Amino acid sequence: MKDPKKNESELINQEQRITKVGAIIRKTSLDELLQLVNVLKGDMSLIGPRPLLIEYLPLYNEEQARRHLVKPGITGWAQVNGRTAISWQEKFEHDVWYVDHLSFKNDVRILLKTVQKLFNREAMSSIEQASFALWDGNNQ
Repeated sequence: MKDPKKNESELINQEQRITKVGAIIRKTSLDELLQLVNVLKGDMSLIGPRPLLIEYLPLYNEEQARRHLVKPGITGWAQVNGRTAISWQEKFEHDVWYVDHLSFKNDVRILLKTVQKLFNREAMSSIEQASFALWDGNNQ
């Protein structure tokens, strides 16, 4: 990524910060490969709710907090059902659904759907959508 400041007082937007190489890395999800180290260490799972910012912890309601009953994952039910194209509420609903329906069969299903979406480039973050809106709790 490029420097976030155009000059001393002016910031550039996320889309302008991404280099051509960065765009390719994001489009192909190669940036996710580093998380495999966390899987090997046992801090993460291949399948599970995607980890979110620590700043969000006090913002969860009781139902949303249930997503933390399982290890975070590189891919999950929310990723194969919309990724950045769905609302925060939908993401949490998918994460809690995964917790409630935890099974080897569902993990295999999610893994297969992830591979399919990678090759079909479905619901992938584009350059125009370099990042998603930050969550401000349940006020949305």
